[in-house]
Amino acid sequence: MERGFSSSESASSSSSPISKSGTVLAIECIRGTAKADEWSGGLLQTGDIVEEIRVGDTVLRSPFKNGKSSVQKVLHSSFKNQQTSIVVRVRRGRNEFAELQACIVPIEAWGKKHQYVLRAIDDPNYAVRFFDRTEAECLELQASRSSRLHHALSIAQFQDGYESYPWERKMQETLSIPGSSCFLSILFLPKASDRLASGYNDVEDTLARANAWLNASQASGVPIVFTNIQTESLLTKISGETASATVSTSSLSDLPNLASASLYGFEDYHGVDIGVVRSVRLWYTPIAGEYRIEIDINEADTKLGFSISRTEEGFIYIASVVERDEDAPSARSGLCDLYRDAIGASKLLIVSRINNQKVLPWIVSPSGAIRCFDTVSLSQKLSLHRHAKVPILLHVFMWDHVLASLSRGSTRQSRRPAPTLMPLPPQFQLPPHPNVNEVPPSPPELGGDVRVSSNGPELRPEIDTAGEESFRFHNFSLPDSWL
Repeated sequence: MERGFSSSESASSSSSPISKSGTVLAIECIRGTAKADEWSGGLLQTGDIVEEIRVGDTVLRSPFKNGKSSVQKVLHSSFKNQQTSIVVRVRRGRNEFAELQACIVPIEAWGKKHQYVLRAIDDPNYAVRFFDRTEAECLELQASRSSRLHHALSIAQFQDGYESYPWERKMQETLSIPGSSCFLSILFLPKASDRLASGYNDVEDTLARANAWLNASQASGVPIVFTNIQTESLLTKISGETASATVSTSSLSDLPNLASASLYGFEDYHGVDIGVVRSVRLWYTPIAGEYRIEIDINEADTKLGFSISRTEEGFIYIASVVERDEDAPSARSGLCDLYRDAIGASKLLIVSRINNQKVLPWIVSPSGAIRCFDTVSLSQKLSLHRHAKVPILLHVFMWDHVLASLSRGSTRQSRRPAPTLMPLPPQFQLPPHPNVNEVPPSPPELGGDVRVSSNGPELRPEIDTAGEESFRFHNFSLPDSWL
């Protein structure tokens, strides 16, 4: 922005003529600079009297016949001719002058078209327009600069801003698993208090069930820790007994009753009863992050060398691995060694993702059933990988930071690179020691010709209690029963 300021000018300059009506062409600042430099004295200010305008070869001097109206016509003509550079010289007081180099910008104001403002060349935030005022009004505005500055300070507001963000690229480049987060949670819906689901247990009951699920998971050997818990509101349509049994929110006096209610209702404009279900979301994280293990398949492979099962809490885990077969895919990938380390630490080797898809429990229904993944379909998918000779990508929960760091340089996996650790976010970094309150489970028996569910050995397959009729496979000793 080229601008000049002088405090001593010739007498002829300071005594510029005024129109017969007493009206002069004045400046009005409509938007300030990023640093509010319009109050520093070197820029044009509201109340400055225009002495001269230069647009290309055209020079206009005070007095301006027809004032603002004639100047707007000149600006319109110059803009149409693509001549947008303009220099404005103004007078402040009797013998002080300032100058602004700007460009002509069209706006639509007061419902009128062909209105133009001036924007400074080196700071587009700064904009002024021409206005018709009397010289007395201009001098009064100039004299009130200090009070106007304080007024501007009192009414200045922070404005919203928008930043375009390359989400797709960031999600590919910054996440350990492109397009998938490391945040893990499970949603607990309130338990129905009767078979007709006309009522629900209170929030405290839902919190207690979430707490019990977490404690039971840790006690069974799932290496997770609590990170956060929150309530979530879900909208649903209610009617009949359910509507009459819910807490109403028709007035402020009903609000105290909502503190522990799992379901409350209100009526919309059409008279429809809307229910708000208060569920609980439990956030957790593996103690030492997730490991990425790639299992390559060779032409000669007839089995993967491991079996999977599921805990009562819905977690998929490696139930057993083949022994004394170093050529099995599970042995080549290092999965067998990791499984033995988990058994030695009294932990389950939890599978969190298969081919980058999460296979963790995600919701608990009002009936109490945990929605999770069926072991039969998972076994079929893994076996299809073997038949198609397509590599399998597993992610497993880790329980020990020291083991996680040592695994990278372990010589026992010299045939292939060590699994890759998915680090936790900084706010979730945890000490390497396991929770002292956890109850270590007994290592599962690897021998015997029995099928074992997550609850213990049985002589028959166990039916899945999550609503799907499937079988849990665990610890088959027959060669053709392995994945």
